[in-house]
Amino acid sequence: MTGSSRPSNSAPIGVFDSGIGGLTVVSELRRAIPHERILYVGDTARVPYGGKSAETVTRYSREISDLLLIEGAKMIVVACNTASALAVPSLAPDYSVPMIGVLEPGAAAAVKATRSGRIGVIGTRATIASQAYTKAIEQLNPELSVNTIACPLLVPLIEEGLLDDEITEAVLRRYLTPMLAGGIDTLVLGCTHYPLLKGVIGRICGPGVSLVDSAENCALAVKELLDSDPAKGSSTSSGLDILLTDCSEGFLRIAEKSLALTIDSLSVRRVGN
Repeated sequence: MTGSSRPSNSAPIGVFDSGIGGLTVVSELRRAIPHERILYVGDTARVPYGGKSAETVTRYSREISDLLLIEGAKMIVVACNTASALAVPSLAPDYSVPMIGVLEPGAAAAVKATRSGRIGVIGTRATIASQAYTKAIEQLNPELSVNTIACPLLVPLIEEGLLDDEITEAVLRRYLTPMLAGGIDTLVLGCTHYPLLKGVIGRICGPGVSLVDSAENCALAVKELLDSDPAKGSSTSSGLDILLTDCSEGFLRIAEKSLALTIDSLSVRRVGN
């Protein structure tokens, strides 16, 4: 198994995503477990993952996970719905540290939140094509109706920092209108980039639709795991270190202004070929 040595409880929690989206998970982790140190890898050289094949996403995810283990991570949080759907099932058994994705916690929260039994899921092309959310929700309750739609334009808009922009709102309305017409009462934000648009999504959906934030529910799952295993404990020093696989001008702007994250160190590291 990869990473056979047991990390100490003072080791960081490793988190990764293809770009800035996983910072929404980091932000929720900072709230849920403020005394932990977090090492975040943003694969900015290869963002987005959502339009790539399962084989490619799995290879990228393995490379990043191996890097996190080399850096001493005591667990790996896959802060990417695409990688959670396509890579985690095959990768998790290969690692000696826990690997937690965002998909299962989000599906469980959606099942708990719905009142009418009609759930909507928005995500990348790869996440939606995998039907991972539909399968996870139906496994928990086969009587629920799940309506999914791929939203490939959203990640590029978010990566450009167009969070409160009329173009982004118009795109969201185009994606969401048919789903809302179908009577959903719960909407899963099935990409960790999407919580950055929670305000405008909430305005479009209205108060009758509950928004399920996969980032928030993933952070709660991490906290539960740590609480259940005292050996993993809490780090002796808190903080946030970031590794990027390529320079990203908008990364720091999103981290600091939109998510109010304080970054202790930032470096660029090449990964893969």
